[in-house]
Amino acid sequence: MTSRIVRLANFVMPRSGGLRTALNALGEGYRAAGHEPVLIVPGASFGDEMTSQGRVITLPGPVVPGTGGYRVLLARRRLVKLLEDLEPDRLEVSDRFTLRWTGRWAREHGIPAIMVSHESLAGLLTFAGPLGNPWADLLNTRSFRSYDRIVCTTGWAAAEFRRIGADNVSQVPLGVDLELFNPSRYDDDLRARYANPGQILLVHCGRLSSEKRPERSVDALVALRKRGLDAVLVVAGDGPLRARLQEQAHGHAVHFMDFVTERTVVASLLATADVVIAPGPIETFGLAALEALACGTPVVVDAASALPEVIGAAGVAVTNDFAGGVLQVLARPVVSRRTDARARAEQFSWPAAVAGFLAVHHSSSPVAMR
Repeated sequence: MTSRIVRLANFVMPRSGGLRTALNALGEGYRAAGHEPVLIVPGASFGDEMTSQGRVITLPGPVVPGTGGYRVLLARRRLVKLLEDLEPDRLEVSDRFTLRWTGRWAREHGIPAIMVSHESLAGLLTFAGPLGNPWADLLNTRSFRSYDRIVCTTGWAAAEFRRIGADNVSQVPLGVDLELFNPSRYDDDLRARYANPGQILLVHCGRLSSEKRPERSVDALVALRKRGLDAVLVVAGDGPLRARLQEQAHGHAVHFMDFVTERTVVASLLATADVVIAPGPIETFGLAALEALACGTPVVVDAASALPEVIGAAGVAVTNDFAGGVLQVLARPVVSRRTDARARAEQFSWPAAVAGFLAVHHSSSPVAMR
């Protein structure tokens, strides 16, 4: 049965980002399955267009200070009118801050609603100090009581809900485009641009913001060179910490790519790297790391994050010593470490993710407010 699935999301960058990738892949999958997806996101101005992922409506939303351009939907009255006009059969919300009220709205209108947890609220609020966890528990409690189902992409992400007694959590992993992100994207010219023959090419690919801890990748490169490893680091990404990172990296073998919007270029970079570093401690899934694995490149990740669940044995998880993690990866035979990386990524596909999300939608029905 065809359903109009209206999706709401905040913090969506217009050109790149893991959330944008996930929204696009899920929307395309919903359309392929015969549904009518409609995505509503904030932007600089109003927009309404048909895309490969279905209809995308942009509503004006303010920039959140200090985030490097992220916007949020705040005009509740306008959004309510739009939702009423759209008459959704199902609601899918990728935000737990300014849009939590939509769960109650959906319930009042008899519309099944799910919230997708794309970030660790407990992790984000650790930056607020010791008061972070109680606030995270309070906000998470309000979230799971407001929606029929909460969808988390890893067990790590689900843990913050299950420890407060949420009984409506579903776990559905995301996927990766195995055709786009492929070892065949290896590019000799790209490698020659950044690394001399015989050098180890390291890559950090991701948003340059505090919760991603990109400075750890630079620290790892410096530490490796002090240990005698002839390595270079390419940083692909943008964000509020870019200038500070460039200052930190000055005088070291670190290259900052211009902002990359073409995903084939990103795929080529990941496939050409020897090792990818993903140092974020509060990643709930880590699409960039999975994309690296799909390209046949092993990843060094933070053991405290959800990434060990995703990479399995196709990389190394460390507590703080990312340089040591790189050396552990390089100690493995090249062919086997690249084969293992690709094999691990092949366990995650977007068709499987879409099927999982649709199963949650189809099993959800409005219940009384918890």
